[in-house]
Amino acid sequence: MTKTKKLINAPEDIIPQLISGMVAAHPDMLTREGGTGRAIVAVDGPRDGKVGIVVGGGSGHEPAFAGYVGRGLADAAAVGNIFASPSPEQILDAARAADGGAGVVFLYGNYTGDVMNFTMAAEELEASGTQVRQVQVADDVASAPKERRSERRGIAGDFFVFKIAGAAADLGEPLARVEALAQKANDATLSMGVALGACSLPQTGKPNFEIGDDEMEIGMGLHGEPGVRREKLAPADTVTDELMDTILSEMAPAKGDRVAVLVNGLGSTSLVELYIIFDRLKHILDEKGIEIHHSWVGEYATSLEMAGASITLMKLDDELTRLLDHPCRTPALTVGAIEGAAASSARSARRTAQAGDTPAKAKVAANLKREGIITPEIFRAMMQRAGDEIIAERDWLSELDGVIGDGDHGVTMEIGWKAVQGALANAEEDETIEGSCKRMAKAFLDAVGASSGPLYATAFLRAGAAVSDRLNLDPEALSAWLAAALQGVRDRGRAEPGDKTMIDAWVPAVERAQQAAANGTELDVINAARDGAEAGMKATADLESRRGRSAKLGARSKGHIDPGAASTWVTLRAMAAALAEARAPK
Repeated sequence: MTKTKKLINAPEDIIPQLISGMVAAHPDMLTREGGTGRAIVAVDGPRDGKVGIVVGGGSGHEPAFAGYVGRGLADAAAVGNIFASPSPEQILDAARAADGGAGVVFLYGNYTGDVMNFTMAAEELEASGTQVRQVQVADDVASAPKERRSERRGIAGDFFVFKIAGAAADLGEPLARVEALAQKANDATLSMGVALGACSLPQTGKPNFEIGDDEMEIGMGLHGEPGVRREKLAPADTVTDELMDTILSEMAPAKGDRVAVLVNGLGSTSLVELYIIFDRLKHILDEKGIEIHHSWVGEYATSLEMAGASITLMKLDDELTRLLDHPCRTPALTVGAIEGAAASSARSARRTAQAGDTPAKAKVAANLKREGIITPEIFRAMMQRAGDEIIAERDWLSELDGVIGDGDHGVTMEIGWKAVQGALANAEEDETIEGSCKRMAKAFLDAVGASSGPLYATAFLRAGAAVSDRLNLDPEALSAWLAAALQGVRDRGRAEPGDKTMIDAWVPAVERAQQAAANGTELDVINAARDGAEAGMKATADLESRRGRSAKLGARSKGHIDPGAASTWVTLRAMAAALAEARAPK
């Protein structure tokens, strides 16, 4: 496979340097706030009495999402890793910067990781007294039928939903009204795309999917998720006709209706091609007597260097037209003219980031159960080994994900486990296993966000709580730790066996561990869990995905191992190896 080329420095520095460069390039519009360094905030946007608009998502889609931060549009953006949702703490930094006391609206694409992380941030904000509303953009007609619209992905339709919500907030509309107008824009917006070539993650330098030189993928997602079908490359007019037929058949605009149009490049598609697409699109709408109120052609929601394009239409009425035309000024979009600073731009002192949870101090040893060979020191060694093996298997995990997802699972897991390893290296010698689990949960969640962040953080927290009365783990306690981790994943992700997720590895792992705990040793328990996870992982190849991004593939997801199940097996395999080494004769 050909290695791709990118103008970057160290892969781990990509996001900080992206943010630093973006803020430096637009100092009149953007600044950075918050302890995470991942909140880009409008210089002239947030103000007292105005509903705060917070957008966000993974990097790699520039100018989305931070490019839409500025006066009259978004007040702040939370910036995630490449193709990965920002973490709750990163979202909280953006929300605290945007909060003017009238509530905050979160706007983001309808992806599992984004929903989990933004919802966790919303829960924390609401607990502190800030009203929060959320709208998940779901405009991709190729990703689910109309009757299951709530399952659709968000792609370039973000552009219109953000614009409408930002205008409503800038005009002083109250929280409920801003939410309603954002949802109205969401309901009026439909998109569909086509991909001609793959993108590559900076950390791997490998294309995240393979496509023939004479092929195209109709309906491909913004992260490289496979579309509805693959076929031979066709002329631009033929492709445009198909995309427009699908959009218009659902939108059903009448003669005389007005629409706003976005022809969006995915990263390496020339303006020559985009204007050819628009030319055909204009002919189609003219023939139907549909008026284009305003159009945009260019790169507005990309997928790194992917080749391809998408078409987005928003059906307009007078209210949406007025909001679409409302002035805004951001790095990626300027509409009309902004006349000076807002009349009520004074802001109260902003709330600073709240202190994060600190790992629990070790409980008094005399009050903890000591039976079992897995001491806190050995437990931390098992976790460090899990990180080592996940990092070693990064490319394999990303390759698995590239077939049925967006190709970033291995990279995301590497980032999360490196954070865990760093956090454990700072643990005090007498820290309990529960305390280490809390430390791991915070480190993983803060580092990666995505869907893995909330799932693993919840797993670690639940597992630690299940053994809070223990200093060491015996076979029963180790089994309880594993079972609680599984329950945490199920509660947070709502997946069930057969959905083709990590649950399909965790369930047989726990079942076998519980059986081994009845009469076996600690090593028997973790070996049984490892073997159960391996069997469950292999069985996912025969399953049709029903959860996450790969669920959009239907039968095309069969024949491939689920990457989340694979990383579960790698983790338990590493834990078993570390425990075996710890118990081996010295």
